[in-house]
Amino acid sequence: MAVTLADVAARAGVSAATVSRVLSGNYPVADTTRTRVLRAVDDLEYVVNGPASALAAATSDLIGVLVNDIADPFFGIIAGAVQSEIGDGKLAVVCNTGGSPERELTYLTLLQRQRAAAVVITGGAVDDDAHQAALAARLRRLSDGGTQVVLCGRSPLPGTAPAGATPSGRDTGAEPGGIVTLAFDNTGGAQRLTEHLLTLGHRHIGCVAGPADRTTSRHRLEGHRRALTARGLPTEDERLTVHGGAYDRAAGYDGALELLRRAPELTAVLAANDTVALGVCAALRDQGLRIPEDVSVAGFDDLPASQDAGPPLSTVRLPLHSAGARAGRLAVGREGAPPGGVTTVRAELISRASTAPPPHRPSR
Repeated sequence: MAVTLADVAARAGVSAATVSRVLSGNYPVADTTRTRVLRAVDDLEYVVNGPASALAAATSDLIGVLVNDIADPFFGIIAGAVQSEIGDGKLAVVCNTGGSPERELTYLTLLQRQRAAAVVITGGAVDDDAHQAALAARLRRLSDGGTQVVLCGRSPLPGTAPAGATPSGRDTGAEPGGIVTLAFDNTGGAQRLTEHLLTLGHRHIGCVAGPADRTTSRHRLEGHRRALTARGLPTEDERLTVHGGAYDRAAGYDGALELLRRAPELTAVLAANDTVALGVCAALRDQGLRIPEDVSVAGFDDLPASQDAGPPLSTVRLPLHSAGARAGRLAVGREGAPPGGVTTVRAELISRASTAPPPHRPSR
């Protein structure tokens, strides 16, 4: 017997009207209530009926693109590149999650309801096992319904490895309606950036990491610490690591001031991304410190503003536009998936004027 809206309501302990509000996304619902409803949807494997014209399969012209923050150039570049590749016959809808795991799941439910032809999910995920499991279940359900899922800038989710072949018979590692992953080498990129600072002679390197609950933050911090370990330097000194509440300028500014308070001897700062690095630079200048003469600063992503910073930022280049364009082609079937459905996009070290050897400080 098919699961009904009433079944979901009973499981979640809410009214059928509340379930409808959560699934439609048109009315405000408390986060705790939304979470209960979405968990009941997953537990019961409830499939929402979409428009009558799209009941048979995922044949709509809709492409959903999920981003954490459309105002962040990182996501704007990827989303724009996706849209440029999907063609005029498809409608791209950008869904701004604000970094909320509940909103991410809600958007996926809405896209399933509309029988989206494809879904592209960009950037890192919330570093939480329960959310990862719920997300994997939602993506499998989309995939089973014929929706092509592409993860761009996110690690593969457990239990979502694709298999099969395209209608043309070419073995690409993923079937139509499968799940394809374009993962960014955040760990390797951060390791190479830290190695760059170590090679310059820095030994007191502060890190303004991203939010502690994001996979991107964890991976980049792991790369940074891996480089320190390889040089025999301690990684357990928590004085030298500050987690920002976001990937924005304010996090960099506040993080740099905190690092200077904790460890005034630091000679370099590794930032979570270029925007955070710009905040770090502003804080250092306000404290009367020169970049890089007194403190070197490095970012990540190589956003356009990094070249115009004063001085230009050393950073790690992620090919955001080309990765987004490839995700768009994969979404509409204009490019075959990589073997196994997973590929890693390499990060490239870019050395500019914001990093230099540390200043000579005579011993006291």
